[in-house]
Amino acid sequence: MAFRLREQLHRGGARGLALIAAFATGLCSAGCSFDLSSLTPGSNKEPPPQTAAAQAVAVSDATTNPKDAQLHAGRAQTLAQAGKTEEALAEFNTALDLDPHNARTFYNRGLLYQSEKQYELAIADFTSANGLTPQQADPLLGRATCYLAIGKAKEAAADLDEAVQAAPQNGLLWVTRGAAYEKLGDRDKAADSYSRAVLLRPKDEAARSGLARTGRAG
Repeated sequence: MAFRLREQLHRGGARGLALIAAFATGLCSAGCSFDLSSLTPGSNKEPPPQTAAAQAVAVSDATTNPKDAQLHAGRAQTLAQAGKTEEALAEFNTALDLDPHNARTFYNRGLLYQSEKQYELAIADFTSANGLTPQQADPLLGRATCYLAIGKAKEAAADLDEAVQAAPQNGLLWVTRGAAYEKLGDRDKAADSYSRAVLLRPKDEAARSGLARTGRAG
């Protein structure tokens, strides 16, 4: 029967379709089901699948929301300042899930890990921040400070060499660089760093005492 119906549809055009519709209505009133769309050419075809690029855009739109990320990052900062570390970390994590390319959020979470002496986690976050915004002094200083805390003075010195190139007027960088080279036993570089720090921060006791230890008057 289906074959004959299709043949009538093909031969009769719109008139044939009307007759078939009337026939189908009569069948349905008798208690059977009939899908007229099954006779329509191409009706059984599945919609074309999304391209990989379209799927990637859809996923990106669903997972990336910079405005919401900023709200969570702001809450994280407030919680961190209130000493609510676990809640702050949860907010930082949410912010980075929503916007995984925010260097400032990585940096701030790194500071929180650093304050909790979770140095390896802090180093990872400072590294991410540095990768997203190369040649910025803050992530390099943060990472260098963590390296010094775990006894990696060589890595700290390398970061600080780069950091003072990016921000030569930052006295804290020179103080920390002096400490790194002092730990490495390089008194000349340590003294030079402390000397530069004193010029920028004349009352900095760490810089002045560093000069005294390395044999120069402050």
